[in-house]
Amino acid sequence: MAPIAVAVLGISGAFVTTSMQNAAKSVAPPKIGYLANAQGKCTDTPVNCSDTPSTFICRLGVSSGPVAYNKDAQNNCVQPLYRP
Repeated sequence: MAPIAVAVLGISGAFVTTSMQNAAKSVAPPKIGYLANAQGKCTDTPVNCSDTPSTFICRLGVSSGPVAYNKDAQNNCVQPLYRP
């Protein structure tokens, strides 16, 4: 009985370790958002955001303040980002 119990514990431990590794990979790194000035250009104020669609827009203050945008190649702030 003891060898069977050891084998079952080893196999279940392997599955748990594998599922924990897969869960860690699914977390996306934060996307850096920037605030827009009056001309629509991005300022040098970085904000931690996400590009995964959500019901909450990313802002300088968590729930208030200016909206944070994705910066394009021409330094324009056009696409709003989402709260992580």
